[in-house]
Amino acid sequence: MSDPCLPGEFEIIRRYFMQRQRDDAGIVLGQGDDCALLSPTPGCRLAVSVDTSLADVHFPLEAPAEAIGHRALAVNLSDLAAMGARPRWFVLALTLAEVDESWLADFAHGLYSLARQHDIALVGGDITRGRELSMTITVHGELPAEAGITRCGARPGDLLAVTGALGGAHGGLRAWFDGERSADNPLLDAYLRPRPRVDAGIALRDLVSAGLDISDGLLADLRHLCDGAGTGARLDAEAIPLAPGLVAALGADQALQAALGGGDDYQLLVALPPQNEAAARRALGGALHVIGHVTSEPGIQGVSLKSPGWQHFYNSASGSGAAPNGHGEHP
Repeated sequence: MSDPCLPGEFEIIRRYFMQRQRDDAGIVLGQGDDCALLSPTPGCRLAVSVDTSLADVHFPLEAPAEAIGHRALAVNLSDLAAMGARPRWFVLALTLAEVDESWLADFAHGLYSLARQHDIALVGGDITRGRELSMTITVHGELPAEAGITRCGARPGDLLAVTGALGGAHGGLRAWFDGERSADNPLLDAYLRPRPRVDAGIALRDLVSAGLDISDGLLADLRHLCDGAGTGARLDAEAIPLAPGLVAALGADQALQAALGGGDDYQLLVALPPQNEAAARRALGGALHVIGHVTSEPGIQGVSLKSPGWQHFYNSASGSGAAPNGHGEHP
């Protein structure tokens, strides 16, 4: 029997997920009706992506609710960043095993804090009761016509570069399972509160040949980029930037393995013509790390990974899917 003192679906929405939107947000009709009515910017195309986050698969159930809210939106914003799209709107489908108003307040705080940072508006969704905590977010972004970063444009001779340090999320996941809970731990923070590189994606949009976000591990995502273009790659292991504190936590060899296959870093991996390197560095304020180049020969040379990057179902079948990590391949 339900507790009559606890709020129902519509009251939860009103208390925690109804916030006034700016008049210029492109929302003709927002929350409260059967559909949202949205007005894209004239001359722009829509970029749409969806991700589901499931407790104890993508994040620990015991993680702070604020971090869960942040993380659920961050992984979706990272898909927009990978395309070079400007965030505009999102919808949320939330499944709760029970109603905990303190948890909901913290979850909404983390969600909306990140939404405000990236000027993206919640325009609808659904709340339901189920056996497991999960959230599915669909994001909508905008791109100028004929613009956008895809996975299929890399050419032999292009440089391969990443927008920041790698391996931190894997180090944070390891720290969590070792009992670390301090908010001051930078590795744990990297795992629980990833920073989607939205501004970087927009800045690089007209300078790169191809790109994507690193959600499944550097090598797994690099294979997607190479497969899309029918190319290969050669990496320089010493040039791969490692997250601060990662070597101290894991040792040099395991730190490199974390960067190559750990996943959940949400930096951008791009291929760019050598003549665009200087402009790309200026666009990012210097925060660009060249780690190799695209080759005409298939395969990835220069580094080796001792275990594959994250894939749903594959990892479960092989017995290595118990730890929450990675958002899996996108269709």
